Amino acid sequence: MRKDIHPDYRLVVFEDTSNGFKFLTKSTKATRETTVWEDGKEYPVVKVATSSTSHPFYTGKSKFVDETGRVDKFKKKYNL
Repeated sequence: MRKDIHPDYRLVVFEDTSNGFKFLTKSTKATRETTVWEDGKEYPVVKVATSSTSHPFYTGKSKFVDETGRVDKFKKKYNL
């Protein structure tokens, strides 16, 4: 295999902002924020809007998350 072509992976905490669920995994994602994990160590944290614990496909529940206001713009445009 060629040397120096693979990215450097590190442990990162991903946090679902809709329900607070967190999980630790390896990633190349860069972030400035950090958090303390259950083992007492500090890790970089990446905040995501949806994860498998909040996505309707995985939960089987219909949940509406509108962070950008697209629905309001649509309703206003078509007078709904």
